Amino acid sequence: MAIEGSSTETRQKRIRLGMVGGGSGAFIGAVHRIAARLDDHFELVAGALSATPEKAQASGRELGLDPSRVYSDFKQMAIREAKLKDGIEAVAIVTPNHVHYAAAKEFLKRGIHVICDKPLTSTLSDAKRLKQASDESDALFVLTHNYTGYPMVRQAREMIANGDLGPVRLVQMEYPQDWLTENIEQSGQKQAAWRTDPARSGAGGSTGDIGTHAYNLACFVSGLELDELAADLDSFVPGRQLDDNAHVMLRFKEKDGARAKGMLWCSQVAPGNENGLMLRVYGTKGGLEWTQKDPNYLWYTPFGEPKRLLTRAGAGASPAAARASRIPSGHPEGYLEAFANIYSEAARAIYAKRNGDKVDPAVTYPTIDDGMKGMIFVDACVRSSKRNGAWVKV
Repeated sequence: MAIEGSSTETRQKRIRLGMVGGGSGAFIGAVHRIAARLDDHFELVAGALSATPEKAQASGRELGLDPSRVYSDFKQMAIREAKLKDGIEAVAIVTPNHVHYAAAKEFLKRGIHVICDKPLTSTLSDAKRLKQASDESDALFVLTHNYTGYPMVRQAREMIANGDLGPVRLVQMEYPQDWLTENIEQSGQKQAAWRTDPARSGAGGSTGDIGTHAYNLACFVSGLELDELAADLDSFVPGRQLDDNAHVMLRFKEKDGARAKGMLWCSQVAPGNENGLMLRVYGTKGGLEWTQKDPNYLWYTPFGEPKRLLTRAGAGASPAAARASRIPSGHPEGYLEAFANIYSEAARAIYAKRNGDKVDPAVTYPTIDDGMKGMIFVDACVRSSKRNGAWVKV
């Protein structure tokens, strides 16, 4: 995805990036670093990679950082980096959810752009405070709902916006996994331990971890806004404090004369499913189907006509898909490239801010408002399930 980042065609100087979290052994930190470097727009120059000083320094050495710019406290990092002539311009926050609010706030109030992992925070009250801090800051806030970066997801969104499906009637989304089928959090597995801990993860387990991804994807592609939902959350594994499976019925606000309905299933206890994200959207004139296991393909069925296979960068690829593609058709792009598209779109916006230019309207990335919607979704799911699946407004 070749991005020059401003109204000119000259290559911009790399964006100086910091990172909070993501030290040795952290899965998502490594993913963010790969995504940030893939299109060569960011350079990692500082980090508060761990709250433990020894681990922070060891992680910094592994990444080749200047020891003087390796911190064990994100507030100290924000204060010092904001004063440096060559201090960071943006920070990636890749910690467990309960740290997102406090960390992001420190950088936002110093004018440093924030690229934050999802969900937005661990609680809805923190999310509201972070939204206020973001609104009061001149810095950008980017949320890495990375599945919106897939080229064929962008194409599906464009096709629906252009009316190819007509008014949307039905949206189905699912995201099953199996990695929490057993109580591995009790064995010391780091990822499982914090993701199943309400103090660090928040009120939602599977709903917050992967349900928010499926929900965000559905809204991003369809352009619909949620009105109310009814949720049935379960913690199937004995002793688990957060949900590991959810069935959610959705009613969307009226759009184009139709009031669409939806169904969402997310699970982390479904054996045989590694990362089965899938989206189907049906309107009055046709339907679309996309799955992450074959992300370079989009199935399109105009009503009454044969099913059509649309491919990334192939015949029928839209400008939106081409914008998010790097290599010719037949050469697959996947998860890391989609993640990198979010970083590269963020780079476009940061370059524009750096140069005093307006951000190109074509620049697309999840914002703090998308994060708020995800937190409201989780909150509504929990409230509904506590009322035996009652319909609740959002």
